[in-house]
Amino acid sequence: MAFAATTRDQTDSQFRIEATGASYDPRTRILKHGDTFAVLSAFGDMVGGVGCPDGLYHQDTRFLSQLELALNGARPLLLSSSPAEDNSLLPIDLANGDTVAEDGTPLQRELIYVNRRQFVWQSAYYELLLIRNFDMWRHRVTLDIRFASDFADVFEVRGEKRARRGKGSDERISPDTAALRYQGLDGVERVTEVSFSPVPARLDKNSATFLLDLGPGKWCRLAFRIRCDPADRQDWTVRRCYQALRTARQALRASSARAASIEGSNAVFNELARRSVADLYMLITETEYGPYPFAGIPWYSTFFGRDGIITALLTLWLDPSIAKGVLGFLAATQATETDRERDAEPGKILHEMRNGEMARLGEVPFARYYGSIDATPLFVMLIGEYFARTGDLDTARLLWPNVMAALQWIDTYGDPDRDGFVEYHRQSETGLINQGWKDSDTAIFHANGELAKGPIALCEVQGYVFAGKRHAAVLALALGEVTTAARLDAEAETLRQNFEAAFWCEELSTYALALDGEKRPCRVIASNAGHALLTGIAAPDRAERVAATLMGVGSFSGWGVRTVALTAARYNPISYHNGSVWPHDNALIALGLARYGLKEPALRVFTGLFDAASYWEPRRLPELFCGFPRNRMAPTMYPVACSPQAWASSPIFALIQASLGLHFDHRAGEIRFDRPRLPDFLERLHVRGLRLGDAEVDVLFHRLDGEVAATVTRRRGAVRVVVIH
Repeated sequence: MAFAATTRDQTDSQFRIEATGASYDPRTRILKHGDTFAVLSAFGDMVGGVGCPDGLYHQDTRFLSQLELALNGARPLLLSSSPAEDNSLLPIDLANGDTVAEDGTPLQRELIYVNRRQFVWQSAYYELLLIRNFDMWRHRVTLDIRFASDFADVFEVRGEKRARRGKGSDERISPDTAALRYQGLDGVERVTEVSFSPVPARLDKNSATFLLDLGPGKWCRLAFRIRCDPADRQDWTVRRCYQALRTARQALRASSARAASIEGSNAVFNELARRSVADLYMLITETEYGPYPFAGIPWYSTFFGRDGIITALLTLWLDPSIAKGVLGFLAATQATETDRERDAEPGKILHEMRNGEMARLGEVPFARYYGSIDATPLFVMLIGEYFARTGDLDTARLLWPNVMAALQWIDTYGDPDRDGFVEYHRQSETGLINQGWKDSDTAIFHANGELAKGPIALCEVQGYVFAGKRHAAVLALALGEVTTAARLDAEAETLRQNFEAAFWCEELSTYALALDGEKRPCRVIASNAGHALLTGIAAPDRAERVAATLMGVGSFSGWGVRTVALTAARYNPISYHNGSVWPHDNALIALGLARYGLKEPALRVFTGLFDAASYWEPRRLPELFCGFPRNRMAPTMYPVACSPQAWASSPIFALIQASLGLHFDHRAGEIRFDRPRLPDFLERLHVRGLRLGDAEVDVLFHRLDGEVAATVTRRRGAVRVVVIH
């Protein structure tokens, strides 16, 4: 992510997110479809400002910053507010407070019921309103809806200051429709169209008023739609709102139906699993290449290379079509020329893509930005994992030129001094200083706290390169390129040996966080070393020592593995990267532990994250949380964490894979479970819809005589299930 926290060393951190009293609240409600998302309060309102993300966003611009509903001039009382299980709809129940009608008649509280049903579909926000009088007497009620837009770029909402802005204008264009306009400095006019049905009693450019005459027990329905950059005028009715809701729910249901399903014996676990699936498919945007998970809401609802790849890796067994969509999009946007301002070089994989006014003007460098050191080897690693999962040789053949371009970048631009390690150093002053997944300014440092100076070779990136080359060798063999396969295998082995010699820190029992520009190791105990287990670059005896280090009290908080240990000079449990706990990081570590047969520590990671999620409503793992030890009552939230976040919605699936030892062998037509285990909070786990080619099985896991037994409960097609004890 493009994020940096303010520190004593750097008070002017890059693209920082303002943390104010109005900052993102984890209880905020989220709706999304495609390039459009809404951030709402529990009441269903939007009251956005700098540092407060409330609003309706489309393509990195806030198209609506205010949406407030009032009964008789006052905000209603909140009864309930909880998103639908599939995230398709936000239903909210409200009641009137003690108010006075327009004619001066007092209205006692809790007589008028209001139900708001909100959803986002095809670049528009929709709301259905049901208002009912539960009193024995007739009441005349005024319902006001106030709306406005600041057309702020998402970076402005995050706290970036701009010297100049474009010009806005609002107008009432018909008795039922208003338009909010903004002429940007980039020459683009952005328009928000607000339409009501039925026609309000009064409508001006920023508010609508309905005068409701409700007899005893009577009710009425209203609907409104807020479109972002409408291409044409459309009639608007309550019936059209119902039709849009039905279509939106059907589309989301069809999308998530691709995934295998999981159901356990623990009700809280089932809530977490269902919420994770719902969040994942809400965050997915369909592209011409297939599904792509946008990184996270509110700050990162766009294409991120690293985030998309890691999300695809964590969910590969669940739904391989996500990986195929990510690979296709990133291949299509792979850099083909050198551009220092964008950190672009031929063969490099995209870091981030933005379409807001500030990106289009170059005020931030992210219109199409390539400042990521790990996305390129991760891309190669993902296509190898995808082929191992699916056997889809046609896709492998189609993307092979992109793989070769990525490998060429790794060996040339990615390793400018030819020492065998891939390293980064930003090419422009506006680019990101740190370009691994820990990309805040102070994330890479030495044992004494001194910040590392570039070019920097990160521990985990060497592992990604190793795994990428090993996978590329397998692909080369499948494509008949025997010489290329042998060369790549040899290069991977050389890298493995050089990595052990340069990165291993005997006194710390772990690998160094990084090598700085002078090839000095950053002798810091960090979670990055766990990724060396994920990729298989670690020697087996050292993998066990790394596991013991990461699961020790200095690194493992009880909720998860911290980004850096308590002993680190820059340890801070409330920082972004220097002591916090990231669920996706822990999931990758758990997969690495399982790779080396270390199931017990993998189950501890699983249990820690599950226990943390059990404290939060809804059952959702955030982007990150604070690294305080577990002797506190509950895990501590990080103030501006994205939630939902794609790679935080995915760990539950990777943790299941690690626990069950799940592997696919498309050549043998087998789904394998290597020494399956279940965490203590699960007695049973039913996995349904496991697909291998055209075949599909359901498998039930349950404890039996101290082991985990597996029973095939349904089978369709030719597939074998193999359990190794």
